[in-house]
Amino acid sequence: MALPSPAASNTVVINARCSLRIEAGQRVIIVAGLPVHHYCAEDAVAEAYAMVFLVESGFAQQTDVARAFARSVRTVRRYQRRYAQGGMAALDREEGWRRGRRRISGKRLRSIEMLKSQGMSNRAIAHRLGVSEKAIRKLVGPSKPADSAQLAFVGITTAAAGKSPASRVPSATLTGDDADRATPPAEDRAGDRDLIAAPADDGEPAPMSLDRDASDRTFDRRLAYLGLLDDAAPLFREGSSVPGVGVLLALPCLVESGLLRISRKLYGEIGPAFYGLRTTLLTLLFMALLRIKRPEHLKERDPAAFGSLLGLDRAPEVKTLRRRLTRLAAHHCAEQLGAELARLRVDQRGHLMGFLYVDGHVRAYHGQRAIASKAYVARRHLAMPASTDYWINDRSGDPLLVITGELDAALTKALPRLLREVRDVVGERRVTIVFDRGGWSPKLFSTMITDGFDLLTYRKGRCRRINERRFIRRRAELDGRWVDYLLHDQPVRFLKGKLRLRQVTRLCDGGHQTQVITSRWDLRDIEVAYRMFERWRQENFFKYMREEFLLDALIDYQIESEDPTRTIPNPERRALDKEIRAARADLARLERDYGAVAADNAERRRPTMRGFKIAHARLGKQLRTAHARVAQLFEQRRDVAKRVEVRDLNERAVVKLATERKHLTDIIKMVAYQAESDLLALLRPHYARADQEGRTLLHELFTTAGDIRVCDSELHITLAPLSSPHRTRAAQALCEMLDQTATLFPGSRLRMRFAVRSPPRIGLAFPGSRVERSATTAVAPVSLIGAKTGHFCATLCQEV
Repeated sequence: MALPSPAASNTVVINARCSLRIEAGQRVIIVAGLPVHHYCAEDAVAEAYAMVFLVESGFAQQTDVARAFARSVRTVRRYQRRYAQGGMAALDREEGWRRGRRRISGKRLRSIEMLKSQGMSNRAIAHRLGVSEKAIRKLVGPSKPADSAQLAFVGITTAAAGKSPASRVPSATLTGDDADRATPPAEDRAGDRDLIAAPADDGEPAPMSLDRDASDRTFDRRLAYLGLLDDAAPLFREGSSVPGVGVLLALPCLVESGLLRISRKLYGEIGPAFYGLRTTLLTLLFMALLRIKRPEHLKERDPAAFGSLLGLDRAPEVKTLRRRLTRLAAHHCAEQLGAELARLRVDQRGHLMGFLYVDGHVRAYHGQRAIASKAYVARRHLAMPASTDYWINDRSGDPLLVITGELDAALTKALPRLLREVRDVVGERRVTIVFDRGGWSPKLFSTMITDGFDLLTYRKGRCRRINERRFIRRRAELDGRWVDYLLHDQPVRFLKGKLRLRQVTRLCDGGHQTQVITSRWDLRDIEVAYRMFERWRQENFFKYMREEFLLDALIDYQIESEDPTRTIPNPERRALDKEIRAARADLARLERDYGAVAADNAERRRPTMRGFKIAHARLGKQLRTAHARVAQLFEQRRDVAKRVEVRDLNERAVVKLATERKHLTDIIKMVAYQAESDLLALLRPHYARADQEGRTLLHELFTTAGDIRVCDSELHITLAPLSSPHRTRAAQALCEMLDQTATLFPGSRLRMRFAVRSPPRIGLAFPGSRVERSATTAVAPVSLIGAKTGHFCATLCQEV
């Protein structure tokens, strides 16, 4: 009997082992001849899941799946990202603009009309607003009377701004919530800012405010809503006992750091907003200095009081601040910002760049995301999900540069990239790189010396112990303090004698010998040891940043797709290595026991080896089993690859924590720490315990309340006296030095004046100063006694 003919079918080959079979309105995914997924052709969610399933399971590549399903690779990646974030339900959600919806809201037509009247092309306007040129062409038409009146009003305000020499009206760009979706590049607005904003003395545009009451910025907020304001101008209202006004003492150092100026060049503006780029950066800097460690902690602060420090009626709230951080992170300029700040720091403090300390800081992750990176956390003595950031500090311990490291990259693999970054920052000068044993590699040392770097590190591994009689006591004054070491200096060779370095060994009090390796032959041995042991300044810096600035905190919970083809050490081979070490340890123990028994063997009773083996057959059997176990493990490890791809170990999408916003906030915290260090250097001659209590005094200064007065073109900041007279005198000296910098408040032309209010005169019976009291008591005791005696006699006579 003839079999019935099969229904018409069509098979799409995905790759050598996967195929897609189409049967009428049904779809079947076949892998190695077995059906693994079945769905209806009209079910878009099931089809999206089929694509994700094939890629995530490792059955097919993204390109193969995209070709078979007539999709783009970008679509497949988008499905993977949605599925990783929200599961099957997320595959049904359509992101972006629905079909037929206008790309530009009606209220933004006024901004388009203004840009069109300035002579900008449709393409330039579309690029600026973040939409397509076609959308602009559809919406551009004859202006309505209301729109013309609005444009005429803007022209009037612009003309009025021209009469004031201090400011202009900011340029018009985006409006409303749409400003959070598009980020115009800085180059497109450079020409507009030159025409509509007059630069201040530091090169920053000084915007004009149409409000007159500093406590009510309603009109400026409406301008920002209409897309006519890029950043609110600071307007200060006079006040007494304003909390936290002492943080303004750090402004001269923050302006000198160049963060605001460099950020304007890289980011331009972050869209029409009341809280623009300058306000956002100042808010984050003040938060770091006031130890507001998370954006959520702003809820515990009075927004009006904090806003008075910024020259605004209210400080930005948590949601607004997070949106601004998202806008800044969208530019992906954090790495370039850090490099530019480091170059400026090198120009200002080049004498401290002879020694640069490099170390990695591990940030442990305790969230629920299955991130691919793991690192050894020394504070907890275990390996756990974490990411590593590499910090470069100068000779004084202040941070210079922070770089986000590669996942699972040891210091030996990260150093080449770090050295390239250092070379770009410091230029052609020769610097000494100081690092820990994690970067030990003689081949790397040879490359570093060839590239013009010197090295200073601890020696790793075993080496011959030096006789204690060969050590010499060295004593010297370095960086203002005396150090005393027992040292031994000798040359050493590596790489079969090709690399000649210098080894300085220190003998500790307990007899331990610490070997230091360097390529610097011109330094004294005591200075070599001192610079190496000063590496603990960087560890103290990490501890201070963790406790005071919450360096390890997550700024957001965003994740990024990780390269699934990235190779990592094979955990299966690592487990085999661990078993081999344990098996060899057992074998060594059994061999020792067998040798001890053989040494104690009584030859009169068992003169032959055969008799000895019979007598100790059990121990011999254990020894042979241990030998076989070690050989079996070695044979098993021979077939296991040393490195594997990440996707072979994880069935789900390979992700990592987002780094851009974290990198940006780390840079802001670094600048805040640098400002503290600069203030501490100014404070040191006027405060005896600056090294022990200097930063504590600065923290007290930052949180001190004070008065704000605006007089002509000056902003007077008068702080309340501190907790003790000697601290108040130190603060007065610091204010006098900062007063000489003639710093302008960012975004205004107000010169800042700093002072400390004189402490109240405290007296019991004799008010006045101590000198006045001593002069009064020295001159008038006799007359006072005579007066009292005469009064007493007169009273007595009246009574008699």
